Amino acid sequence: MSPNIGITTKNLKKSATILATILSNEMTLYVKTRKFHWNISGNSFMELHKLFEEQYRILEQNIDEVAERISQLGEKTIGTMKEFIENSTLKESPKEYVSQKVMLEELLNNHEQLVTEFRDYIPQFENDNNDIGSADFITGLLQQHEKMAWILRRYSI
Repeated sequence: MSPNIGITTKNLKKSATILATILSNEMTLYVKTRKFHWNISGNSFMELHKLFEEQYRILEQNIDEVAERISQLGEKTIGTMKEFIENSTLKESPKEYVSQKVMLEELLNNHEQLVTEFRDYIPQFENDNNDIGSADFITGLLQQHEKMAWILRRYSI
Protein backbone atom coordinates (compact mmCIF):
# COMPACT_ATOMS: atom_id res chain seq x y z
CA MET A 1 0.00 0.00 0.00
CA SER A 2 1.34 3.39 -1.01
CA PRO A 3 1.68 6.03 1.74
CA ASN A 4 -1.05 8.67 1.81
CA ILE A 5 1.09 11.53 3.17
CA GLY A 6 0.33 14.39 0.79
CA ILE A 7 2.96 13.50 -1.78
CA THR A 8 2.02 12.09 -5.17
CA THR A 9 3.13 8.57 -6.06
CA LYS A 10 5.31 10.03 -8.80
CA ASN A 11 7.05 12.36 -6.33
CA LEU A 12 7.46 9.58 -3.77
CA LYS A 13 9.31 7.59 -6.44
CA LYS A 14 11.44 10.61 -7.38
CA SER A 15 12.40 11.14 -3.74
CA ALA A 16 13.18 7.44 -3.30
CA THR A 17 15.44 7.54 -6.38
CA ILE A 18 17.45 10.42 -4.91
CA LEU A 19 17.58 8.61 -1.59
CA ALA A 20 18.90 5.48 -3.34
CA THR A 21 21.82 7.57 -4.63
CA ILE A 22 22.40 8.96 -1.15
CA LEU A 23 22.24 5.44 0.30
CA SER A 24 24.76 4.23 -2.28
CA ASN A 25 27.12 7.09 -1.46
CA GLU A 26 26.82 6.47 2.27
CA MET A 27 27.62 2.79 1.70
CA THR A 28 30.57 3.57 -0.57
CA LEU A 29 31.99 6.03 1.95
CA TYR A 30 31.38 3.56 4.78
CA VAL A 31 33.34 0.81 3.01
CA LYS A 32 36.15 3.23 2.12
CA THR A 33 36.37 4.53 5.69
CA ARG A 34 36.39 0.96 7.00
CA LYS A 35 39.17 0.03 4.55
CA PHE A 36 41.23 2.99 5.72
CA HIS A 37 40.55 2.05 9.36
CA TRP A 38 41.94 -1.43 8.67
CA ASN A 39 44.96 -0.22 6.71
CA ILE A 40 46.08 2.95 8.50
CA SER A 41 49.71 2.99 9.63
CA GLY A 42 52.27 5.56 10.67
CA ASN A 43 52.84 8.03 13.48
CA SER A 44 49.18 8.81 14.16
CA PHE A 45 48.03 5.21 13.73
CA MET A 46 45.90 4.82 16.87
CA GLU A 47 44.39 8.30 16.70
CA LEU A 48 43.34 7.91 13.05
CA HIS A 49 42.31 4.28 13.58
CA LYS A 50 39.87 5.48 16.28
CA LEU A 51 38.74 8.49 14.23
CA PHE A 52 37.93 6.33 11.21
CA GLU A 53 36.06 3.89 13.46
CA GLU A 54 34.00 6.72 14.93
CA GLN A 55 33.17 7.99 11.46
CA TYR A 56 32.25 4.62 9.97
CA ARG A 57 29.91 4.01 12.91
CA ILE A 58 28.13 7.28 12.11
CA LEU A 59 27.94 6.27 8.45
CA GLU A 60 26.59 2.85 9.42
CA GLN A 61 23.74 4.51 11.31
CA ASN A 62 23.11 6.88 8.38
CA ILE A 63 22.88 3.92 6.00
CA ASP A 64 20.14 2.33 8.08
CA GLU A 65 18.22 5.60 8.42
CA VAL A 66 18.36 6.36 4.68
CA ALA A 67 17.18 2.83 3.87
CA GLU A 68 14.31 3.22 6.34
CA ARG A 69 13.37 6.60 4.82
CA ILE A 70 13.07 4.94 1.40
CA SER A 71 10.78 2.33 2.95
CA GLN A 72 8.72 5.05 4.65
CA LEU A 73 8.09 6.50 1.20
CA GLY A 74 6.65 3.16 0.10
CA GLU A 75 9.58 1.97 -2.03
CA LYS A 76 11.91 -1.00 -1.84
CA THR A 77 15.49 -0.37 -0.82
CA ILE A 78 18.43 -1.54 -2.92
CA GLY A 79 20.82 -3.76 -1.03
CA THR A 80 23.58 -5.29 -3.13
CA MET A 81 27.10 -4.02 -3.63
CA LYS A 82 26.49 -4.04 -7.39
CA GLU A 83 23.49 -1.72 -6.95
CA PHE A 84 25.38 0.54 -4.57
CA ILE A 85 28.31 0.87 -6.98
CA GLU A 86 25.96 1.55 -9.93
CA ASN A 87 24.08 4.27 -8.01
CA SER A 88 27.01 5.93 -6.23
CA THR A 89 28.55 9.19 -7.37
CA LEU A 90 31.59 8.46 -5.19
CA LYS A 91 34.38 6.37 -6.64
CA GLU A 92 36.21 3.45 -5.09
CA SER A 93 39.94 2.76 -5.30
CA PRO A 94 40.30 -1.03 -5.40
CA LYS A 95 43.75 -2.51 -4.78
CA GLU A 96 45.11 0.90 -3.78
CA TYR A 97 46.68 1.29 -0.35
CA VAL A 98 47.52 4.93 0.15
CA SER A 99 49.33 7.01 2.75
CA GLN A 100 47.67 8.64 5.76
CA LYS A 101 47.74 11.98 3.96
CA VAL A 102 45.97 10.59 0.89
CA MET A 103 43.42 8.75 3.07
CA LEU A 104 42.55 11.96 4.88
CA GLU A 105 42.35 13.95 1.63
CA GLU A 106 40.17 11.34 -0.08
CA LEU A 107 37.73 11.09 2.83
CA LEU A 108 37.62 14.88 3.13
CA ASN A 109 36.89 15.25 -0.60
CA ASN A 110 34.16 12.59 -0.41
CA HIS A 111 32.43 14.24 2.55
CA GLU A 112 32.60 17.64 0.85
CA GLN A 113 31.22 16.15 -2.37
CA LEU A 114 28.27 14.72 -0.44
CA VAL A 115 27.61 18.04 1.29
CA THR A 116 27.55 19.77 -2.10
CA GLU A 117 25.22 17.13 -3.58
CA PHE A 118 22.90 17.33 -0.56
CA ARG A 119 22.61 21.09 -1.09
CA ASP A 120 21.32 20.34 -4.59
CA TYR A 121 18.96 17.60 -3.41
CA ILE A 122 17.27 19.60 -0.64
CA PRO A 123 15.41 22.01 -2.99
CA GLN A 124 14.45 19.05 -5.19
CA PHE A 125 12.85 17.35 -2.20
CA GLU A 126 11.16 20.55 -1.00
CA ASN A 127 10.14 22.32 -4.20
CA ASP A 128 9.89 19.61 -6.84
CA ASN A 129 8.62 16.66 -4.78
CA ASN A 130 6.77 18.42 -1.93
CA ASP A 131 8.76 16.12 0.39
CA ILE A 132 9.67 18.32 3.34
CA GLY A 133 10.39 15.28 5.52
CA SER A 134 13.17 14.07 3.23
CA ALA A 135 14.53 17.62 2.87
CA ASP A 136 14.73 17.93 6.65
CA PHE A 137 16.25 14.45 6.99
CA ILE A 138 18.93 15.20 4.39
CA THR A 139 19.68 18.52 6.07
CA GLY A 140 20.60 16.55 9.18
CA LEU A 141 22.85 14.25 7.15
CA LEU A 142 24.45 17.29 5.52
CA GLN A 143 25.31 18.67 8.96
CA GLN A 144 26.90 15.36 9.99
CA HIS A 145 29.03 15.29 6.85
CA GLU A 146 30.04 18.92 7.35
CA LYS A 147 31.26 18.03 10.84
CA MET A 148 33.15 14.93 9.68
CA ALA A 149 34.72 16.99 6.88
CA TRP A 150 35.72 19.70 9.34
CA ILE A 151 37.48 17.14 11.56
CA LEU A 152 39.30 15.61 8.57
CA ARG A 153 40.21 19.08 7.27
CA ARG A 154 41.93 19.87 10.59
CA TYR A 155 44.38 17.03 9.89
CA SER A 156 45.17 18.46 6.46
CA ILE A 157 46.32 21.84 7.70
